[in-house]
Amino acid sequence: MNRYEIDSARARLDGGYGHFLRKTPLWQLPGAALGVRCAQVWLKLEHLQTGGSFKARGMLNRLLSHPIPDSGVIVASGGNAGIATAAAAKALGVRCEVFVPTVSSEAKRERLRELGAEVVVTGAVYAEALEACLARQQQSGALLTHAYDQPEVVTGAGTLAAEIEAQAGVPGSVLVSVGGGGLIAGVASWFGQRARVVALEPELAPTLYRAREAGQPVDVAVSGVAADSLGAKRIGAIAWEVTQREVKDAILLPDDAIRAAQLWLWRQMKLAVEPAAALGLAALQTGAYTPAPDEAVCLILCGANLDPSTLA
Repeated sequence: MNRYEIDSARARLDGGYGHFLRKTPLWQLPGAALGVRCAQVWLKLEHLQTGGSFKARGMLNRLLSHPIPDSGVIVASGGNAGIATAAAAKALGVRCEVFVPTVSSEAKRERLRELGAEVVVTGAVYAEALEACLARQQQSGALLTHAYDQPEVVTGAGTLAAEIEAQAGVPGSVLVSVGGGGLIAGVASWFGQRARVVALEPELAPTLYRAREAGQPVDVAVSGVAADSLGAKRIGAIAWEVTQREVKDAILLPDDAIRAAQLWLWRQMKLAVEPAAALGLAALQTGAYTPAPDEAVCLILCGANLDPSTLA
């Protein structure tokens, strides 16, 4: 995975699909505006992306990279990858089938149905939904879109990092939420060692952290406040390879800190994001990541597919 491949994905996505993908805003704020001690905090508002998350980039890139059979496309997802795939499929006029686990929120399932996807709810967690999805794909021959572990998905996610650099340059650090690892693989592939890319995970969904302890990807139990979007039970093969090379820091955060940061973003800044998007702020607020005083820290608000009543 490299910058050339990400540039190729940018060109593909720019080729007539500017109406589908959005160039999302980047807010550059003094650290004091978020109550943290650093020169600047950049908020990449990717929760405003088509489908409500960064996933739209990788899913559209995957669909544009392959012929799509009459049976359409198929994906397993905690919600966001499914929504992005369904939105891309709708834009291209093809059929879409999405397998989601019971842990996925009803708000995400309803959004999938609004986009015209056939929704199959099965399994307690993402890994079980994926197993059922793979079995169905063998029967139907549909194009499989993986939530995080396909080259086209990762390079699509990497276009987000390229967009940040085009908007404001290279930050001192980028704090990235990790589930299966597609986003951090794309971000780290683009920035390399030019920025400090930091992996953030909930304590109750520590796929990368446990892999590093074991020296290889391993299955972990996943639960907690962000399980519907950071619920992969094993770090992806692509993310494992990239993060081994490019990412030094992997930090775990407790659910209460993630939830507090999510509510802070809503109450203080009126940014309605899901828990997975709040890990960066949680890391700063708790001191789990301490930036240098002159550092510009970039936080990626990666998704907004949530039930608004949870912000009350």
